[in-house]
Amino acid sequence: MAFKTEEDKKAYWQDNLSLMLKLLVVWFAVSFGCGILLVDVLNEVKFFGFKLGFWFAQQGAIYVFVALIFVYVRQMNVLDKRYGVDEE
Repeated sequence: MAFKTEEDKKAYWQDNLSLMLKLLVVWFAVSFGCGILLVDVLNEVKFFGFKLGFWFAQQGAIYVFVALIFVYVRQMNVLDKRYGVDEE
């Protein structure tokens, strides 16, 4: 990676860390919030025959985590192009 200026390098990493923090907050909210804290409330709702709280604790958090990986890859490609450090 070759940045044009030191300011671009700092801005790139600041944007990268900001993106990671946002995605980690979503991951935490889904896995800990929906799977543990709000499980009793969510268990009132059925999802494919299962209680929603149970589903989030067992599978939903995993699906969200995988989706967050794809979101991260897509957003990093956008960020790389914005700062001119993409691989293409």
